[in-house]
Amino acid sequence: MNALSSLLENPTFIKAAILIMWILLIVFIINLIRKILKKRIDVLSIRYKAQKGVEIVGYALIFLLIVMSFTLDSIKDYTIIIGLFTAGITFTLQELILSIAGSFYIFFVRVYKPGDRIEINNIKGDVIDIDSIYTTIMEMGEWVSSDNYSGRIVKISNAFVFKGPIKNYSMDFPFVWDELNILITYGSDTTLAKNLIMDNALELLSDYTEKSKAKWEEMVERYYIENATLEPTIAMNLTDNWIQLNLRYITDYKLRRNTKNTLFQQIEQAIAHTNGKVNMASTTLQLLKIPPLDINLKK
Repeated sequence: MNALSSLLENPTFIKAAILIMWILLIVFIINLIRKILKKRIDVLSIRYKAQKGVEIVGYALIFLLIVMSFTLDSIKDYTIIIGLFTAGITFTLQELILSIAGSFYIFFVRVYKPGDRIEINNIKGDVIDIDSIYTTIMEMGEWVSSDNYSGRIVKISNAFVFKGPIKNYSMDFPFVWDELNILITYGSDTTLAKNLIMDNALELLSDYTEKSKAKWEEMVERYYIENATLEPTIAMNLTDNWIQLNLRYITDYKLRRNTKNTLFQQIEQAIAHTNGKVNMASTTLQLLKIPPLDINLKK
């Protein structure tokens, strides 16, 4: 009891308790203002930015409060508090502090923002929220194919921005290159097949090509990067079973699956109307005729 009484009368303990109470009060006010903004502001983008602004101001105020408590204390108290904070950060708060630092890094450096499609820590999806500790992602892939949502919401620590690469599909160049392989049989009119494929690609992808050119020019001016071919291209490859026509094209990063499906349908219909000049290929087996056998039986 004497030890507890002396601890409660210790000026350092009292100051630390007051500091903690102020921090809790600021956190409570931050959450209260966020709830009020959520009810009062109908526009999603404005509400989101307002809530994040309140968080940043609140955490900056907490940081300022801690710094002021250090500078206003005596040298003895300053040393004790620094020691306590150092021990706490070393054993318990390292990941938390790194996550908070990561949130500031994300906002000020613009690594990604809500609405971007990213891949981080081997998880791919669309960013739906960024708070002071976590980035929330609507996951894509896993047990579903292509760029479809899996339905799971994943929270990733903001500390991961310092620990590995971040793949952003939409930050500066919201387009991706994709490929489509059309297999035709030997004996098909390859020139006609190429023309059919290219005509359908140009018709469907012309809008993407024009929009991507302006974005790519900005990329070339901003980064040390060589110019690239944005128009659809076709490359032919001969295999043991068929002729492979590889179509390479550019499309919107959110419409990759839909674009490939539409291209497949249009090209398949165009080939079907060639009256046999171009035929789609598939795996086939060729049976060789066995030569006649002359068998003589001797008694």
